[in-house]
Amino acid sequence: MPDDLRKTAKLYRMVMTEHLCPYGLKSKDLLEREDFEVEDHHLTTRDETDAFMQEHGVETTPQTWIDGDRIGGYDELRVHFGKDAPEAERSDTSYRPVIAIFSVAFLMALGLSWFSFQTIFTLRALEWFIAISMCFLAVQKLQDVESFSTMFLNYDLLAQRWVPYGKVYPFGEAFAGILMVAGTLTWLSAPVALFIGTIGAVSVFKAVYIDKRELKCACVGGDSNVPLGFVSLTENVMMIVMGVWMPFRVNLMG
Repeated sequence: MPDDLRKTAKLYRMVMTEHLCPYGLKSKDLLEREDFEVEDHHLTTRDETDAFMQEHGVETTPQTWIDGDRIGGYDELRVHFGKDAPEAERSDTSYRPVIAIFSVAFLMALGLSWFSFQTIFTLRALEWFIAISMCFLAVQKLQDVESFSTMFLNYDLLAQRWVPYGKVYPFGEAFAGILMVAGTLTWLSAPVALFIGTIGAVSVFKAVYIDKRELKCACVGGDSNVPLGFVSLTENVMMIVMGVWMPFRVNLMG
């Protein structure tokens, strides 16, 4: 579009020696991608920023004006351009972490299969997918074991009877997953996966399908917005399958 036909937006953002506002940069980038000519006004001192916020009755920067109307900060700018729904219409539920974990685990499994066997269509690829998924899910929990264990207590039957189990669980999941990726010590990894998977599956099934409780799933960590249900049940069923399959596989190959 010719420069003289481009729309213009005014952006006020903090650009200081000790602080460069990341949301100001994101706002500028979004405006430019929407084909706006940006009048980029820098707030270079704390006093200048405070005076700007007081003058316009706002509590944060950056702030954007389009056609003389104040749009607001970066979040409001995304809503203005239809990138996000208004806050009142947003759902607390998000499956994005789960999708990311399973997608990357699947691609890693295919990559390992290609490297090892020069084909992605192998049974080992499926085993690696489940084992890597277990490791990734364990890492999510291990980022904040205390928070995970608190959420876990809402529904896990064993943790409700023996509270420390909530802190043991992610280590057991990671331990079993790592051994299964390596394909070693199956006599140890399989019982661990089978035990925690079975307890988990029974707990989730009871909480969701029998008691009809609406809870957040602790499967991807203690700050999860994933509803308890299919995802957590799938995680536990995967561990059960691996706990049963891996010893059978060893005996089959032996």
